[in-house]
Amino acid sequence: MASDPYVTTVSGTKHRGDRDNSEGVTGMSDEEIRTVSVGQPPPQYQEIVISEYDPIWPHWFESAAFRIREALGDKALQIDHVGSTSVRGLPAKPLIDINLVVADTTDEDAYVPPLEAIGYELRVREPDWYEHRMLRGFDPPVNLHVFNPGCEEIAKMLRFRDHLRTNAEDRELYARAKRELAAQEWKYVQNYADAKSAVVQEILSRAG
Repeated sequence: MASDPYVTTVSGTKHRGDRDNSEGVTGMSDEEIRTVSVGQPPPQYQEIVISEYDPIWPHWFESAAFRIREALGDKALQIDHVGSTSVRGLPAKPLIDINLVVADTTDEDAYVPPLEAIGYELRVREPDWYEHRMLRGFDPPVNLHVFNPGCEEIAKMLRFRDHLRTNAEDRELYARAKRELAAQEWKYVQNYADAKSAVVQEILSRAG
């Protein structure tokens, strides 16, 4: 069951190699996935379980966001619910994606220990991709993505989310693509996330 991904992306738009090529999106290699992972090696060949939308998900976000704000205080500059669980009616892995903005993601001592104190674990460190960090929470299940202020990926994720919230046709297109890809076998959950990039780019091209 894919409830413990190590290197998943929020909008499925992360890629390597052809990073600036909007036509051809390449996925992360096995070596890259292992390199950015912190702690235990990322699990392999997990089943990707896509659940029907659950109205509890916004409440999971609010609960997690409250605890994050309580732990970090004014160090938490911005907290957003993103990813499929943030879109009403969209099926998703039952795992909340949250974007957290801090002053400097490389200053891990400023935010990682307080988050560890409330049960989070640092799982991903990506110096070459916006200095992104990802921590895993468990109650509720959370992928906490940490970015620097002004990171362009934040605006992209919010634009993707907001478009899916209001466009039923693209919401169904994305849901169908997710189910079809989840039915396939993937070595890493990240491979599944990378495979969604084409449909994500298509939908983003129509987003306002």
